Amino acid sequence: MAYFVGIDVGGTTSTVAIGDENREILKISDQFPTRSTEGPIATVEDLTNAVISELQSLSGSLADVQSVVIATPGPATLDGVLLSTPNLAHPDWVNFAIRENLQTRLSASGGSTPIRYLGDGQAAALGEYVIRTESLRWDDAPAIDPRDHQPDKLDSLFFLAVGTGLGGGEVSRGKVVRGREGRAGHAGHVFLPYDAFRYDHDRQLKVGNAYSTAESAISLTALTHQLGYRLSLPQWSDHPLNSLECSIKDKAKQLRELAAAGDPLAIELFDDQAAALGVAMLIINYIGDYDLLVIGGGVCDLSDDLRRRYVKQAELAYYRHALDGFRNLTGLAFSRCGDQASVIGALAEAYELV
Repeated sequence: MAYFVGIDVGGTTSTVAIGDENREILKISDQFPTRSTEGPIATVEDLTNAVISELQSLSGSLADVQSVVIATPGPATLDGVLLSTPNLAHPDWVNFAIRENLQTRLSASGGSTPIRYLGDGQAAALGEYVIRTESLRWDDAPAIDPRDHQPDKLDSLFFLAVGTGLGGGEVSRGKVVRGREGRAGHAGHVFLPYDAFRYDHDRQLKVGNAYSTAESAISLTALTHQLGYRLSLPQWSDHPLNSLECSIKDKAKQLRELAAAGDPLAIELFDDQAAALGVAMLIINYIGDYDLLVIGGGVCDLSDDLRRRYVKQAELAYYRHALDGFRNLTGLAFSRCGDQASVIGALAEAYELV
């Protein structure tokens, strides 16, 4: 049997997907740690071992693989040379040719397949597209939410992935948009207006080389920055998080559960994030005029009630600021693929190499 492989490398975890020649997803691995702080060579070794292991679980080997696509955080070149990438902290990641190094490592283990690089935001957009259009079959795909906004004909979409950072990607006329040098989709670094931030402190989070960006408001990094300030304010001095002996990042990771339980501070923070996301989506849509705008990443794991509240807040902010001609948007949609969008998109792109 012929196999196709998609790999998604995140700052915290990585995933491998295997598909067959009939464009059916056979296997998506469990997430496994990305040893990013140990440098790229350790990560390439782990990726190679994971691909071999997943193929063996299907009674396959590297010799059966037709093509591989690897997706990582960017920015990077078209050929997968990583530039200064905020979510991959070890200095050896800078200017690391991950596509070439993975090709060499797989070849040493018996693989001789072509490998292509794709930005993780681009891969997530493509993953969402192929699942919604059923051009890649996934038996484990979540059922369509009856409240989901799905156009009759889907030719284009923009995907905004809210995670540790804020990634983005575009599909136009059914194809992922890579850009002249492979950098398309970096929506996390567009600038937001002054009123997208509740406090001046919130605007002072520097992401990359700039302040007041979309990622400065819409990411786990942003939530952590905002939470630390909120807990220093008199109105939140008695908040339970102030009594915990752990890092502010660990406290921020508890905000989903707190918001689901009705905690007013957690709800305020997610409301602010959703409103900023709505503004960012409007800016994006002014440029692209898409069939669908999709919210992906970790916020897809919010409780059902919080998801409804989140998308409502985002839509309200979008409509409040939009020009009349852009107010006919039917709404924003949560990703059907969740955290697996990028690895599915990487797998989908692998079929384009043969």
